[in-house]
Amino acid sequence: MSPDETGEVEYFFNTRTRMVEKGRVSSWEHLMGPYPTREEAERALEKAERRAEEWDEQDEDWGGKD
Repeated sequence: MSPDETGEVEYFFNTRTRMVEKGRVSSWEHLMGPYPTREEAERALEKAERRAEEWDEQDEDWGGKD
């Protein structure tokens, strides 16, 4: 069942416009999400950057960096 059918609202962060969208408005190639709240979608890039840094640190710990 899709979110539209259940009445649940999903939010997406558009990486091209840097705006939060309510529902699936834009092309998937520019969206991050879905997120259950507008606030979580607003922090999408911050969260992704933090995860990337954590993964880089894990690579360094395992000797994955040249």
